[in-house]
Amino acid sequence: MIAPKKPLTILLASPRGFCAGVDRAIQIVERALERYGRPVYVRHEIVHNRFVVENLEAKGAIFVDELDEVPDDRPVVFSAHGVPKSVPAEAVRRDLLYVDATCPLVSKVHREAERHAQSGRTVVLIGHAGHPEVIGTMGQLPPGKVVLVEDVTQAETLTVADPDNLAYATQTTLSVDDTTGIVSALRRRFPSIQGPKLEDICYATTNRQAAVKAIAQRCDAMVVIGAPNSSNSMRLVEVAANYGCAKSRLVQRAADMDWDWLGDAHRLGITAGASAPELLVDELIEACRTRYDVTVEEVRTTEENVVFKLPRALVA
Repeated sequence: MIAPKKPLTILLASPRGFCAGVDRAIQIVERALERYGRPVYVRHEIVHNRFVVENLEAKGAIFVDELDEVPDDRPVVFSAHGVPKSVPAEAVRRDLLYVDATCPLVSKVHREAERHAQSGRTVVLIGHAGHPEVIGTMGQLPPGKVVLVEDVTQAETLTVADPDNLAYATQTTLSVDDTTGIVSALRRRFPSIQGPKLEDICYATTNRQAAVKAIAQRCDAMVVIGAPNSSNSMRLVEVAANYGCAKSRLVQRAADMDWDWLGDAHRLGITAGASAPELLVDELIEACRTRYDVTVEEVRTTEENVVFKLPRALVA
């Protein structure tokens, strides 16, 4: 006789998954392929998700690290994370056809940083060293005009030549709570520091973290679907742990799930980073159904209706 399946309640965080910037970036690559034919080159992963990248590769996209890998006669797309100014400058020098898929919210940070630099301020960028978005933002300004701060400790020990002439900007995919602490430290140490009227952390990052906070205490375990190099996905794991669900982990897709880790959990929280497609959420829920008697409860904390326009070159 087959033993009955154990019950499992899935608390499905909403909003989750694709943000408007990611959706736009993927559409840009797909439209470029339709317009220019195969192959279309993409500098760096268009978004941080292997499933998305492999799907675009199957359609004819070729992902490269630098422009010197792009032939002179093929178009190239810049990733959603943004690029240093030197990259489009090199594309222009080589007369390459390029399409910029930088998220408009990242571009907004770039413009703010430039405005502050033009006003003579040193920009303190709050972010993670080596992340493509941080490299892109720092690459908007001349050397010496931007300094990176990663945590409160660095904010507390930061020394600058002109402490009365500072501004700050932030990577868009940070932890809201961590960034608040860093900004507070900077404002206390440098009272005249200039900042954005609204936080640079994007609406999607903020909303996904709020949705996780809303369910974390109710969960025995939490799974965040996303890539290990995805900043916003990794922050969701941290937020879940910090808000009451110590048993939290990142999973790229259902095939990577460690079912022994789940153990005797009765309530499983599931969310997805901003670069993870909903298909991977559905896949994990179906994998749960093969092992458990599943009940799904979607917990929605806000509605999202943000849409970003495609570049004109791909719309006509």
